[in-house]
Amino acid sequence: MTSHHYDTLLLDTPREGLLRVQLNRPQVSNAINSQMGRDLIAVFQAIEAAPETYRCVMLTGAGERAFCGGADLKERDGMSNENFNTQHYLFERMNRAIYDCPIPTIACLNGSAVAGGLELALACDFMVAVEGAKFGFTEVSRGIMPGGGGTQQLPRAIGMRRAKELIFSGALIDAATAKEMGLLNHVYAPAQLLPQTLELIEHILANAPLSVQQAKKSMVFGSQMDLRTGMFFEIEAYSRLVATEDRNEGIRAFNEKRTPKFQGK
Repeated sequence: MTSHHYDTLLLDTPREGLLRVQLNRPQVSNAINSQMGRDLIAVFQAIEAAPETYRCVMLTGAGERAFCGGADLKERDGMSNENFNTQHYLFERMNRAIYDCPIPTIACLNGSAVAGGLELALACDFMVAVEGAKFGFTEVSRGIMPGGGGTQQLPRAIGMRRAKELIFSGALIDAATAKEMGLLNHVYAPAQLLPQTLELIEHILANAPLSVQQAKKSMVFGSQMDLRTGMFFEIEAYSRLVATEDRNEGIRAFNEKRTPKFQGK
């Protein structure tokens, strides 16, 4: 996958098992155009089809100005209603492709994430960001509303009342406030953003990949269920790990006082 060229993305593997996906339109704050939508769908659908290819995905942006400023409004200028709806359906599928990714996805925000850019980040499992970045949904000031999962993801991340205030006002918040609200897991100084994020990801990469995938599945789907049903679902997810080679390797490594060598089998 990394050998494939994408017009709007840069792909590389900074660590074995880690795919870094970089939004690569820094001259326009990495704004999402139709091609970026298609490129992100292609990358994340390939992972969904073959989750064993990588153990983790980092979604980040090129440049230091912004992670993503949202949809490319220049591309939308003068667009017919029909074309607008067609493009928006593409963006909906893009967000779903990220949300449905079976392996962990970490949004590493190298700058501000606004409107559709914040929705991209919210589609990931969790977010870390650089100091000085700003976050918010400005759509109501443009005559629309968040439509890439924002009205659903934000309340689930920070609570309904805080989410209502942010979305109704269109206000931007800084990284410290976003962390305090629970939107961000960590805030790092610019020089520390990449090394600290990689250190965090290395802890994930060290674990049994099937275990992490099943835990993610259990949390994502279980959160949509009542507690009792969720408990049943958790055991279904757990039981699929019992017969794996990695479970036996984990026990052997513990008893032999060595680091386990997990293979995702």
